[in-house]
Amino acid sequence: GELDITTDEFILDEVDSEATCADESLSPVCFQGVDLRQYSKQVESELQRIEQASIKDYIKESKNIALLHNQITACDSILERMEGMLSGFQSDLSSISSEIQTLQQQSVSMNVRLKNRQAVRSHLSQLVDELVVPGVMISTILDSPVTEQEFLEQLHELNNKINFAKELSFRETLACSDIQDIVDRLKLKAVSKIREFILQKIYSFRKPMTNYQIPQNTLLKYRFFYQFLLANERTVAKEIRDEYVDTMSKIYYSYFKSYSSRLLKVQYEEVADKDDLMGVEDTANWDILLCFFSKPSLKSRNTIFTLGQRGAILSPAELEGPILVPHTAQRGDSRYPYETLFRSQHYALLDNGCREFLFLSDFFMVAGNSALDLFNSIMGKTLSMFLKSMSAYVSDCYDSIAVFLCIHIILRFRALTAKRNIPALNKYWEAVLELLWPRFELILEMNIHSIRNTDPQKLGLLDTRPHYITRRYAEFSSAIVSINQTFPNERTNALLGQLQVEVENFVLKMAAEFPSRRDQLIFLMNNYDMMLSVLMERAADDSKEVEGFQQLLLARTQEFIEEILSPPFGGMIAFVKEAEALMEKGQLDRLRNEEARIAQLVRGFSSTWKQSVEAMSQDVMRSFTNFKNGTSIIQGALTQLIQYYHGFHKILNQPTFRSLAVRSELINLHHLMVEVKKHKPNF
Repeated sequence: GELDITTDEFILDEVDSEATCADESLSPVCFQGVDLRQYSKQVESELQRIEQASIKDYIKESKNIALLHNQITACDSILERMEGMLSGFQSDLSSISSEIQTLQQQSVSMNVRLKNRQAVRSHLSQLVDELVVPGVMISTILDSPVTEQEFLEQLHELNNKINFAKELSFRETLACSDIQDIVDRLKLKAVSKIREFILQKIYSFRKPMTNYQIPQNTLLKYRFFYQFLLANERTVAKEIRDEYVDTMSKIYYSYFKSYSSRLLKVQYEEVADKDDLMGVEDTANWDILLCFFSKPSLKSRNTIFTLGQRGAILSPAELEGPILVPHTAQRGDSRYPYETLFRSQHYALLDNGCREFLFLSDFFMVAGNSALDLFNSIMGKTLSMFLKSMSAYVSDCYDSIAVFLCIHIILRFRALTAKRNIPALNKYWEAVLELLWPRFELILEMNIHSIRNTDPQKLGLLDTRPHYITRRYAEFSSAIVSINQTFPNERTNALLGQLQVEVENFVLKMAAEFPSRRDQLIFLMNNYDMMLSVLMERAADDSKEVEGFQQLLLARTQEFIEEILSPPFGGMIAFVKEAEALMEKGQLDRLRNEEARIAQLVRGFSSTWKQSVEAMSQDVMRSFTNFKNGTSIIQGALTQLIQYYHGFHKILNQPTFRSLAVRSELINLHHLMVEVKKHKPNF
């Protein structure tokens, strides 16, 4: 039937049509006014046709589709098998991973076990090496001489095995018992051979005329022998040490006792006694010679107060020079002062003592107090003998210079051993100094007392020349001061100061014995000048003694110049001093009426000054034993004379005396100076 457009169905179809038209693909149908129903049928038929065509295509391609189906089915089965294989692989890989971890753990464990076994092997190898006693060692220790190098090497090895065996015995190692017997027997054999060798060397020291330093040097090459004994057989080590101490103690004692006694045979026969003091009256001929010579010969006698060449003993060349050979000196009929013998004796002691201390420290392996004790056990008897003989000599010695030189020899030897770092003789040096210092101070005090108690009236005829007592002092003081410069000693300086005061007082007491002041001054100046000259030869120019005598000599020289100018020129000098004093007060007019006196002074000086100067010069040169000192005094006197005459000129040029006619007779000052220079002696 026909469509009722008023029905709801139509409305819905319209809506559907509108909706369909909304699709872009159907838009041509919608917009061209095509009937949808018709169009639907058309489409449906078209679909049927296509379906039939597709079925035909499928039927046509059925074989291929079946083949494709079969292929897909085959692929599925293949993939299924591959999946099974992969699952198997996955399970296999899981088991392999666990096996690898197991192997890794086993490898780490095996590595640890390997390291442990290697460590054990090294220790066991070392243990076995140390435990094994090779045949070479046995044959060498038993058959080889101890002096061969191979024996020494095997002895070192044996010592190591002995120490190792001791260490194992403490740990209670069972293997130690396997070698203990053979090691002990080798040790006993080595100890026996070493003991015999060392004792033979020590006994060789005892042979007469043996140079024991040669076997000592041999022992030092085998110092390990004693070390081996000390470590393994202390009784034998003690036996050897005691034997060495006993042998060397006797050798040193015998050598030094013989040497010291032979040295005394070449000492000067004449020695100082208690009467050989500075203040003792000069009665012996040698003292007269000593008075005139500052350096007496040492060939005939050991001088008491003069150093001479004796001080050379302290020079490094002589101090460390070869020791004296007594029989050679006796054949040459040579004689020596005590300090030379003392130096030779103690240098031999120093040389042997230092070498012995070094040997003991090296061979017997001692140090510190142990080394000192061992050294004293060997040298103690010898050192006691030295101190005893020295004490006997010092108690009767009055040669202060010899004692003082010995003191300084010891001081230098002490410094030498300190430089060598050898403390072995330190106590001995101190003991010697404790003997020598008090004796030196005692002798010095005896000389001080002898000068203090000297009676000038008992010393013979008066003489203005230097006195022999002051010369003794000058020589002695210069000797002590020069020696004391290297190692100053305050006590010595204090005693020298006391001695100087006593000598100055003695010189003043002697000068007081002269009746005239002129002779007193000449005596004082001669003695001061002599002492100063001798002191300056040896002592430093700035020493206390030199400065003291320089001041004394200068003061007496000024006084003496005034004394010798007074007789010929006293009137003029008195006038100048009087006029200068009045000029200072402004009262010069008080001398206006002294015209006659002034004229007499002017004419007297002009007529006699040359003769007076000449006579004064000759008198001075006769009065003083030291020409240089006499020349200095003359020059000082002439200079003082010119100063006085210059003052005389100045006074006469004052207005008070300017009108005096006698002024024209004054000698020109410049002309006077030229003439005076002609009278200056040249030496």
